[in-house]
Amino acid sequence: MPSLLEVKNMTHYFGGLRAVHDFSLQIEPGQIHGLIGPNGAGKTTTFNLITGVHTPTKGTLTFAGKNIRGKEPHCIASMGIGRTFQNLLLWRHMNVLDHIRLAHYSQLSYGLFDAFFATRKYRQQEQKVTEHCYRLMETFDISRFADQIVGNLPYGAQRRVEMARAMATNPKILFLDEPTAGMTPDELVRMIAIIRQVHREFGVAIFLIEHRMKFVMELCDAIQVLVFGEVIAQGAPEIIQNDPKVIEAYLGTEDIH
Repeated sequence: MPSLLEVKNMTHYFGGLRAVHDFSLQIEPGQIHGLIGPNGAGKTTTFNLITGVHTPTKGTLTFAGKNIRGKEPHCIASMGIGRTFQNLLLWRHMNVLDHIRLAHYSQLSYGLFDAFFATRKYRQQEQKVTEHCYRLMETFDISRFADQIVGNLPYGAQRRVEMARAMATNPKILFLDEPTAGMTPDELVRMIAIIRQVHREFGVAIFLIEHRMKFVMELCDAIQVLVFGEVIAQGAPEIIQNDPKVIEAYLGTEDIH
């Protein structure tokens, strides 16, 4: 059986600048995989290459046994890869429920006729969407904000809205780009609990970027460490935590233990 996501020897150049070099990974169904490294290491670029924002200069990318290299982001998303972004990308004047509802519409099969005349097919599918929205809002602890404009919410709640929107597409794997960026220690602990709940309830694989070693140590089955676009270490959390190269990369920026 092929891995859920397999990347082999992915390399990318922006002009003459090598951003990612010879990157490979395998993620199995239900696995939580972490990608860590200092700021500017190439973590978000790696996400963008896999999700179709950029096309790798070299390498192979396979998802659920199908080639995804060079495909458009919306095609890759429809295949079962959901993601969030390091910088929040929300429609700031839309309410929370509509944010999550809108993410469902690529999966609906009713047409303009059904919508205009509110046919049974339309009503049934809209009811299922609403129920799924509220389930997601409960999971991410944002149901009390359903009718509120997302731009008025606290930062941590906005992060959870973005994650709920990504899960609305029913992904097989969820990419989380710096899910705790800008969060207080209390919000960080809360986010760990939510990610665990999402993993448990939905059985989704998770690929997350973080620069906080402590966060990934709590969650991940396997970790890769990226520095200047190259993997310098990979393995189980306990191995990564004690790797001299990893300690050197983080020296002066964060105590990794």
